Amino acid sequence: MSAPDRRNNTELAGLPAWLYPLGFWVGVALLAVGVLLPDYAWVGVVWVAAVPVLAALWVAAAGWRTDRRLSGAALLALAGLALVFVVKGFIK
Repeated sequence: MSAPDRRNNTELAGLPAWLYPLGFWVGVALLAVGVLLPDYAWVGVVWVAAVPVLAALWVAAAGWRTDRRLSGAALLALAGLALVFVVKGFIK
């Protein structure tokens, strides 16, 4: 195997193996708190929606030097999400 083909087995799409599950379980805990305190349920919902965005930001920033195509794809996904919010503002 050449150097670029060797990858850490704990890495998935540019993310460390612990990052996405941690975001998920923090979201589960926040949603559980939202069940007990309904006024704060929005915090869990916002967190669950933010986890993929934070993951894309991580991939774009951390992988820029090693895999620019993956970082570019992450940035393109974030740009598409921003475009959805802009267009949604025009529709209202």
